[in-house]
Amino acid sequence: MATSGMVGKSIRMDRIMNRDTKKTILVPMDHGVGMGPIPGLDTISDTINKVTEGGANAVVVHKGIVKAGYRGYGKDVGLLIHISASTSISPDPNAKVQVCSVEEAVRKGADGISVHVNIGAPTEKEMMAVLAKTAEECDHWGMPLLSMMYARGHEIKNPSEHIPLLARVAFELGADIVKVPYTGSVKSFEKVVNGVSIPVVIAGGEKVTTQESLQMIKDAIDAGAAGVACGRNVFQHKDPTAMVRAISRIVHEGSSVKEAMEVIKE
Repeated sequence: MATSGMVGKSIRMDRIMNRDTKKTILVPMDHGVGMGPIPGLDTISDTINKVTEGGANAVVVHKGIVKAGYRGYGKDVGLLIHISASTSISPDPNAKVQVCSVEEAVRKGADGISVHVNIGAPTEKEMMAVLAKTAEECDHWGMPLLSMMYARGHEIKNPSEHIPLLARVAFELGADIVKVPYTGSVKSFEKVVNGVSIPVVIAGGEKVTTQESLQMIKDAIDAGAAGVACGRNVFQHKDPTAMVRAISRIVHEGSSVKEAMEVIKE
């Protein structure tokens, strides 16, 4: 018999993952803590409305955004509360600290938890401990856990070669979904996807052209990815609604990049 935690997690996963395609479009908007009110997040309520209208499955925000009225405008959309933070002016921006508990996120109505881990950073062990403890608490509360995994540190020369390890760490420590950067090719990303038994979504990465972003997403889906967690390439796009619709064509409808670009009309 399924435990109440398992049932709750399954119900909430339906708000994060498309039930029919088993894929997802997440829009992280947690950048404000690290970078301030950057374009696209200076009026975050409007941006949430726009990406929701485009068909985003869920957004990822910090707890203060929820407290300010996340549910108070536009259509409903899945909510993941990000519990990790650091600032760009910190002596060590790669050192993420926990800023919200799972229980607090439950009280705020979250559908899931998001945690950030930088493997290879001097504080790797502390971040891994937070990931493992958060996974335990998420199981208790029936909360899906997204783990954002990056290879960052002074000794990391080629981050892409470590991506299979990043996904595996998240999987083995109890995450339900893992977000990693794209490796650069379908063949190499297949190794990432095949190395775990949880959904893998790609990070949107640095700001690039619309076509470059869509091509990366298409390649990742072809490699078996379960979707995308795309931030700046969505919320800083000139038309976030159209960008999410274009991504949805690829992720949920299996369209080509050319077909998706027709939505953007660039």
